[in-house]
Amino acid sequence: MRTEKEMMDLILSKAENDERIRAVVLNGSRVNPNVKKDIFQDYDIVYLVNDIASFTDDHSWVDYFGERIMMQMPEDKVLPPAEKDGKFPYLMQFMDGNRIDLTLIPVKMIDDYNWDSLSIPLLDKDDLVSDMPPADDRDFHIKEPGEKEFEDTCNEFWWICLNISKGIWREELSYVMFMYEQVNRNVLIQMIEWDIGIQTDFSKSAGKFGKYFRDFLDEEDWNQFVATYPGPDFDKIWDALFAMCGLFRKKAISVADHFEYDYPYEDAQKVSAYLRSVQHLPKDAETQILQGEGK
Repeated sequence: MRTEKEMMDLILSKAENDERIRAVVLNGSRVNPNVKKDIFQDYDIVYLVNDIASFTDDHSWVDYFGERIMMQMPEDKVLPPAEKDGKFPYLMQFMDGNRIDLTLIPVKMIDDYNWDSLSIPLLDKDDLVSDMPPADDRDFHIKEPGEKEFEDTCNEFWWICLNISKGIWREELSYVMFMYEQVNRNVLIQMIEWDIGIQTDFSKSAGKFGKYFRDFLDEEDWNQFVATYPGPDFDKIWDALFAMCGLFRKKAISVADHFEYDYPYEDAQKVSAYLRSVQHLPKDAETQILQGEGK
């Protein structure tokens, strides 16, 4: 595996020897002093270039960086659809384990481009990026929720719980797991982040998709978070769903109390009762609610 120095020398030598490349910026985790270094960190690189078409008309120029396992070019894809915003990323995984996420940005776009706070110039031939402020992770700190944002997040969580319950009863695994992981998981993560933000005065990042939650949650909350991850067994999904509901409720009430927002106690109570009802609903049931439930 090529060393960090070898990779940086390679990235810079390409830019130094190509007149079309006018500046090089490093961003991402390698700029963040709060992130522990490891062998899987990408090299997130921006080349500011003239004549971007001369690069994108023939992609073989990236062979310079080494033998690849594979490459992805998001702007050359139909699914998911390209952004068509003038930039062109090359996402390259190399045989030696290194990865470069290299984005080309036309020099003419620089006045309209917003650099994130984890960006440092490595090379600047024309004084294009030399005035960047010192890098830190401020742009990635957890942001305070507005009252409507908080209300909508609570509404989304409890509403999607209803969808999950009917999917479990029908034994529609793919539907259930999409609703559970792609929708409610993200809503739960958002609520936990807000609670962490309160504890840290909104001065920290919990990482993408909450990957640093272990550093912020106490043992009880961490164990409950772990318990929200189910296997494919529907009984286990019920258990995980109720664990998720309990953790969401705890964190949402904490956030509501801090900001003096209204937590939807009635919605949460009624949905929770409905979930219990559906959990015990026979497969040949002709009504949705068991007698005495959901009141």
